[in-house]
Amino acid sequence: MRHGGWRGDHRLVMAAARLKLPVEVHGIVPSTDNMLGGNAFKPGDVYRTLDGKTVEILNTDAEGRLILADALTYARKLEPTVLVDHATLTGACMVALGQWRAGLYANDDALRERYAEAGKRASEAFWPLPLDEDLKETIKSPIADIKNTGDGYGGSIAAALFLREFVGECKWVHLDIAGPAFLGAPHDVSPKGGSGFGVRTALEFIKSYA
Repeated sequence: MRHGGWRGDHRLVMAAARLKLPVEVHGIVPSTDNMLGGNAFKPGDVYRTLDGKTVEILNTDAEGRLILADALTYARKLEPTVLVDHATLTGACMVALGQWRAGLYANDDALRERYAEAGKRASEAFWPLPLDEDLKETIKSPIADIKNTGDGYGGSIAAALFLREFVGECKWVHLDIAGPAFLGAPHDVSPKGGSGFGVRTALEFIKSYA
């Protein structure tokens, strides 16, 4: 199995290697600086992704999903069995679920259940959220293929629908870990600061393929 992911997944790749799991794991980390400059995009700009789709920029703070989109496009070319992303993506997910639970999305029902079960075994808190097709209307653009944000409602779902545009036919899991990825105080077994949330669950999931 090829397993694509990012944002902390270097730890996952190292753990899988040290455990000598008989599974092929790829960790992809899209990154860029986040500074103003003459070439920075502005509201109203149209951005062309690696996939070739065009994106109307409405909110310049929703920039992380743009590099995630390109990472998903790159990852799917590896022909993964399962494509998984860990993303500190939306404050909306924290509003919905709090700071200790992550949103779990998948484009395959059986895969969603399998990943949720891995989370239970790893004692990490996830909550399945829907890829609500009605909200897809909110990210349609009159001047581009898609907008980088919706209308302000269901923000985590709209962001997940945006990312889904770039996974092709891959079986895909999206984890919005904005809350538990970085903690202001220790919680359960997680320390203050970067928690490594999601690594234990991903390992449990990978073991199910080993």
